[in-house]
Amino acid sequence: MARIDLDNLDTIQFDVLKEIGNIGAGNATTALSKMINAKIDMSVPKVKLLGFSELAEVIGTEGAVMAGILLMLEGDIDGMMMFLLDIDSARTLVNGLLGKNSDEHEKDDINFNEMEFSVLREIGNIITGSYLSALSDLTKLTIVSSVPSLQIDLAEAILSIPAIEFSKIGDKVLLIQTQFDNESQINGYFVLVPELESYDKIFGSLGL
Repeated sequence: MARIDLDNLDTIQFDVLKEIGNIGAGNATTALSKMINAKIDMSVPKVKLLGFSELAEVIGTEGAVMAGILLMLEGDIDGMMMFLLDIDSARTLVNGLLGKNSDEHEKDDINFNEMEFSVLREIGNIITGSYLSALSDLTKLTIVSSVPSLQIDLAEAILSIPAIEFSKIGDKVLLIQTQFDNESQINGYFVLVPELESYDKIFGSLGL
């Protein structure tokens, strides 16, 4: 049985979760910068522990179409992770990687062809892999992720998948909101959902 109570984290525990968010997002930013061969700055991530029912409202995307990459996690840390991009940001990244001019597509165009879809999935794979690598290096824990699945849909529909899966474990998720700054602002959201026992392992690995 898990020792952690997500409703009653002390200041040190919450600071640790914030630092995990900072380090993971920073590593992902470096990977993204290398991917598109451009300097990218990252704003200080906003880290929140909240319920699934609050996610769409907090992200501010209720009724909006997003791209969501979902990975299942196992090993020392069990659970799942999502990386969400608003559709403008997804289109900006895909165009940048394929060397397309921004005016070749409307930024809010949700229709990605097969190649663009594949590129977007690879972007998500690299960004989430970089995030998890940083978490593994920090904690010295083994994290094995599944092949990522990509969905382009309403935010509520994307978020309903992990909500159903993890409602039997608990309803709290760790949301890391990151804004990448280059010539165009790219907004990304990491949603990390370890099983409760995995929180114990994370804190234990860091001496808490």
